[in-house]
Amino acid sequence: MHTLTDQILDRGAILLLANRGEPVRLVGCEAEGLDLSDFILNGWVFEDCILRKTKFRGTKLEQAQFIACKGGQADFTSADLTEAQFTGCDFNNTPFKGAGLAQARFLRCKLTGADFTHSRNMDVSFEDCRLNDARLKSFAFVKQTLKSLDLTHADLQGCDFRQAVFEECSLRDALLDHARFEGADLRGTDIGGVRLEDARRFKGATISRSQAAELLSELGLKVR
Repeated sequence: MHTLTDQILDRGAILLLANRGEPVRLVGCEAEGLDLSDFILNGWVFEDCILRKTKFRGTKLEQAQFIACKGGQADFTSADLTEAQFTGCDFNNTPFKGAGLAQARFLRCKLTGADFTHSRNMDVSFEDCRLNDARLKSFAFVKQTLKSLDLTHADLQGCDFRQAVFEECSLRDALLDHARFEGADLRGTDIGGVRLEDARRFKGATISRSQAAELLSELGLKVR
């Protein structure tokens, strides 16, 4: 794999590399604000790169790797991110709308305000990620173990959490309309701020005694 280190790249330079038809590894490179829409970058590795506001709209990034990248407000709308891996990255306020995310992995990432609306997200996984204020409407997390996810204020409407296990997560003040939790284990979750209509959505889930007391206190009831 060809490797470039500590380069400030322009669109033409990346296009030349892409036209070689082989994966490239960029280490410590800067591609901030470039329009790389519709490029074919399958298998590329971006490590410790600056990708703020970079456009990857419709870009093919199958099995690509993003490691320790700073990419706030980048744009992955309609990109193909099948089996892509994001590790230790900051992609806050980044749209992934309509992106192909089948079997994609996000580990230790900041995804605050990210928009995954209408993405194709079969078997996508998140671990130790900040997803507060993210839009994850209709995601399926059936039978997954969700570890260290901050979903505070996230849009989780229509999400399927059946038989999922939550470990050190937060659902505080999340939007939960039409979400499903049958068989889920929520004992490792902050469910503060849940309203009465949302509490009904936890039917069939397992919660702790302290969580039950917190839910009742939200309804103005005292537990003695």
